[in-house]
Amino acid sequence: MLFCGSGVKDAHTEVMELAHRLLSPVGHALRGKEWIQYENPFYVGMSGLLGYGACYEAMQAADLVLLLGTDFPYDPFLPGRNTIQVDDDPAKLGRRTPLDLAIHGDVGETLRLVMDKVEQKHDQSYLDDMLHRHARALENVVSAYTRDIEKHTPIHPEYVASVLDDLAADDAIFTVDTGMCNVWAARYLTPNGRRRVMGSFVHGSMANALPHAIGAQYGAPGRQVVALAGDGGLGMLLGELLTVRLHRIPVKIIVFDNASLGMVRLEMMVDGFPAFETDHEAVDYAAIAAAIGIESARVERPSDVRTVMERALAAPGPYLLDVVTDPNALSIPPHITPQQVKSFALSAGRTVLTGGVGRMLDLARSNLRNLPRP
Repeated sequence: MLFCGSGVKDAHTEVMELAHRLLSPVGHALRGKEWIQYENPFYVGMSGLLGYGACYEAMQAADLVLLLGTDFPYDPFLPGRNTIQVDDDPAKLGRRTPLDLAIHGDVGETLRLVMDKVEQKHDQSYLDDMLHRHARALENVVSAYTRDIEKHTPIHPEYVASVLDDLAADDAIFTVDTGMCNVWAARYLTPNGRRRVMGSFVHGSMANALPHAIGAQYGAPGRQVVALAGDGGLGMLLGELLTVRLHRIPVKIIVFDNASLGMVRLEMMVDGFPAFETDHEAVDYAAIAAAIGIESARVERPSDVRTVMERALAAPGPYLLDVVTDPNALSIPPHITPQQVKSFALSAGRTVLTGGVGRMLDLARSNLRNLPRP
């Protein structure tokens, strides 16, 4: 099984060739998503706290796991055995999990050097099984964002993210706040080799989406830059809106406004604590933006999301779209322990939506119809 991180940035072709020779499922960490998900018939999803699909199962069932360009920090999700790691930073080799072999080198160059030594496999029962498991896993959760979309208020945040993915430019740069916005970006933004997704993925700092968007827009003035901001994150660095207005920076700010610190709430509940001081009174961020001269809109009905978002993305200058979303649309990882289930059950009787997965379900179905053949 091939598990990829950001170190596969320039090695998509090599990873796909290796997967075809080994008939191996391919998954990724969050930072590897934009480099490996697209044009990938071996795709089984993402592992980790924000994960989805069959990536965790594929890794646990593998005879050998190749960690390619990833410093994946969540060792409980790793098998802890039969693992080879390739990384261009020797300090990262073996610090997350025991290794059978550590290779210090660039992922693409390493794979090119060894490819001729890799024999073509013909038994693809393991790959077939994991692709089917992946499709079933997505089938089980996709209804979370498709059911009663036009009637559900507050709005499903999954729906907002899926509409954004559909309308955004093919070379858009997305910046993502730490927290639940990470989940929606991981599950709904579709990579294509040209889009970028940036966030505080290493440090987990809050309130990063808008500052990142400002920097990204200056770095790529001709590209569409969209900040997926949580209301908590935006509120922490509210003054950055003045920077946007002062310099007329044409970033588009989509606020997932659930009047809650959703990820903190989830973490408390999973640990068995009742959510405490994670919710707050509603704030009209569109009104704040309008007051300082930024074009804005506040959306409370799902039927208005697409129309208003089209207007926001087409605006020549900065635009803030404040979408009132459901605070109960929380996410759980693809693998949870019995103790976590027990703790969550003790903490509250809320409904937890595992989150839809957008067009990834279509990708999984397509892979099943076109299973890679040696």
